[in-house]
Amino acid sequence: MSAHDTARDIVEPEQPFLPERLARDEAPQFVLPLVVRLEKTAPPARTDALETAARAVLVLLSDERALGEGEWARAVHDWQDARIRKVVRRARGAEWRKAQTLPGITVRGGESEVRVFPPVPLDGWPKELAKLQVSGTDLDDPEPAAPAEPGVPVLWLNPELDMSAGKEMAQVGHAAQLAWWELTGPERAAWRADGFRLAVRTAGPERWAELAGSGLPVVRDAGFTEIAPGSCTVVSDHPVLRARLR
Repeated sequence: MSAHDTARDIVEPEQPFLPERLARDEAPQFVLPLVVRLEKTAPPARTDALETAARAVLVLLSDERALGEGEWARAVHDWQDARIRKVVRRARGAEWRKAQTLPGITVRGGESEVRVFPPVPLDGWPKELAKLQVSGTDLDDPEPAAPAEPGVPVLWLNPELDMSAGKEMAQVGHAAQLAWWELTGPERAAWRADGFRLAVRTAGPERWAELAGSGLPVVRDAGFTEIAPGSCTVVSDHPVLRARLR
């Protein structure tokens, strides 16, 4: 496994644009780059970084440049037609400042910063991003995360998997995207108006078993890095989606 592959994840949901399963492999392949700011002296808390990465994906998907005739719309459309790839890299100091000069959106959490960029061809990374490292994105929480607020969408991590922070950031980004695909236009607008509030938490074993079999969107990893193919990594527990199951 190379350092370049450490945090690359491919999710395999049904795609909203191409109906044929094999068409995803035949289509041009794109990747969504995310860069987390990771200064040596003040790294963000793990949960805050995960939540910020998930929100960053939603912010890009809802941005006017990614919709209709927007300048990023074709790249976003083609990216979603193929395999949904996300790569999380880290930057600090001058590297972070250079990343800010490229077209993208910086999303800030409580203490974390994540910049998301429009999709790029799998083998066509801008040089400013291609040289950033993937490994070394391990983060910790100084204390256990508080329970999620009632009514807030929760992206539940599988308690049985041991993933790096970079991989988990990509996985919760996938989970947020799965929830986004399931929502109607007005439901998406309401979530956006609420600032895409969400929480990332690790489920207990019994809770995970319930969630995984609930009918809520589940991210299943392709198994290229860190974990076995087909592993269920995150469940998207959005109140709107849960209400539909009743």
